[in-house]
Amino acid sequence: MPPTATYDAGLMWFRRDLRTEDNAALYHALKRCRKVWCVFVFDTDILRPLLERGLRADRRVEFIHDSLIDLDEQLRALGRSTGTEGVGLIVRHGSALAEIPRLASQLGVQAVFANHDDEPAAKTRDAQVLGTLAHDGVLLQTYKDHVIFERQELLTGNGRPYTVFTPYKNAWLKAVTPFHLKAYPVQRYADALAPCPAQVSPGVPALEQLGFAPTNLRALKIRTGSRGAQALWEDFFSRIEHYHQARDYPAVKGPSYLSVHLRFGTISIRALASAAYAMHLQGMAGASSWLNELIWRDFYHQILANFPHVAQRAFKPEYDAIRWEHGAHADALFTAWREGRTGYPLVDAAMQQINQTGYMHNRLRMVVASFLTKDLGLDWRWGEQYFADHLIDFDLAANNGGWQWAASTGCDAQPYFRIFNPVSQSEKFDPQGKFIRRYLPQLAALPTPALHAPWLAQPADLQAAGVTLGQNYPQPIVDHAAARQRTLQRYAVVKPSQ
Repeated sequence: MPPTATYDAGLMWFRRDLRTEDNAALYHALKRCRKVWCVFVFDTDILRPLLERGLRADRRVEFIHDSLIDLDEQLRALGRSTGTEGVGLIVRHGSALAEIPRLASQLGVQAVFANHDDEPAAKTRDAQVLGTLAHDGVLLQTYKDHVIFERQELLTGNGRPYTVFTPYKNAWLKAVTPFHLKAYPVQRYADALAPCPAQVSPGVPALEQLGFAPTNLRALKIRTGSRGAQALWEDFFSRIEHYHQARDYPAVKGPSYLSVHLRFGTISIRALASAAYAMHLQGMAGASSWLNELIWRDFYHQILANFPHVAQRAFKPEYDAIRWEHGAHADALFTAWREGRTGYPLVDAAMQQINQTGYMHNRLRMVVASFLTKDLGLDWRWGEQYFADHLIDFDLAANNGGWQWAASTGCDAQPYFRIFNPVSQSEKFDPQGKFIRRYLPQLAALPTPALHAPWLAQPADLQAAGVTLGQNYPQPIVDHAAARQRTLQRYAVVKPSQ
């Protein structure tokens, strides 16, 4: 037994931390137990609603599935590194509320180890699992792993959670030390990994056994697991110095594309933040800009942890008084938005991107969110749910924070009278029309100036390009200038003096 071991046997419960390297809960489990088994639960309480909404081909489920195969291989390799065969990942398909206590009892463990998940539903689940385990004499031990600073680690001078980003960022940069960015040495305690008993043999079931169908994940060449994350990180590291210049242009390889890996923990946030912070201290503008995004991620996670009402309602309660469009006309507008048929090419190309790939460039997330809420006058929660169903990197804290920012209902959001013009956004961030042409091939032959607003194009240009508005590409479903005035009136119920 390791000199610091507290328990004879423990169970490591993987959730949004699908890696062995630098994993807080896995480190503590291995350090504190003589023998450790590892489990992941395909939680039917999460999966069933997806199937009920018709999302049988779900890229996130397939990403998790493939990443678990990688995780199982990592665990087996860790076991072999200490001379232990038969180590691997136990995978269960059922409600975690029942599966975790059942497996803990079956294996005779004294403690279950997991990393924090501050989403409201996850906190409820963990509280119930904790209670059931406690009834059986088993402890649930949880740790910070998903962010650098969480919950109420950073507070204002008044002892309250931050609700404005810039002061939070300043506090983050002031508080961070090498300790916060240090990796957990999992390998040092790997000899505690135990072979799986025959009755709980490891291995990942086929996707179809879970009730899901394959997607186009492989065709898109989306890299899964820790090996995929590491390859993406190495690629981004080679171009991070230009991030601040390239990040806003969807036709340019500017982003890190690591968001899905951060979401599912196939790479350590500490490893990324440590590298970015070191380059930030050296004055590299690109690294500073990317570090800023990682701090935004922490910021939104502490908002969700401290203000869980944001998952259903506006962060600022007075914004719940806004009367959004409703009825059949609103439904038709929403359908056009989600299908990429608004008549605004940048918006439509962005929606084609999410529908075809499960990803959307961050600049475009802001554009389409502003368009839904402030051009179409639709409830931000409609768009938030659509993103939740279709983004492979969906993360409740970041998704909710982004949508409330765009709708001006959230903390530190853009003012309600700031309304993105979809045409000028297109001209500025896709100046050559490369992104639009990729996702709207029916417009590809238009001259670039006409590509951003086809309804203003010369008839001869439309004819030469084979574009017939209202047939193979729609007329605008709303006039932006008129919509802007309606939005100012709609938000006047909140800020009548402005």
